[in-house]
Amino acid sequence: MKCTQFEKMIPDFIQKKMDFVTLESFCRHADSCENCKEELTIQFLVTEGMQRLEEGEAFDLQREMDLRMEQAWKTVNRNNQCLKIGTLFEFAAVAAVTVALVWILW
Repeated sequence: MKCTQFEKMIPDFIQKKMDFVTLESFCRHADSCENCKEELTIQFLVTEGMQRLEEGEAFDLQREMDLRMEQAWKTVNRNNQCLKIGTLFEFAAVAAVTVALVWILW
């Protein structure tokens, strides 16, 4: 992913509007590119900070940003696990159908 693509995706990340595939590539890029990680942090602090100031709430935005990334990785990992389990079930179903067909045709 190019850095310009990453920067365009930051608002969707902040608003939690990313699909799984996009979220995974976004997280991987954020972890590997210091400049983009810094840009994400700045945009998050500005966006969330302005909203919190308007609401009059106390906040620790750096901690919230870290938690948001941690939650994003948990989502990516959970979805990857579900995909693996789904694939396993698909193989089991194909194997069962194959065994049934072989048994019937013999």
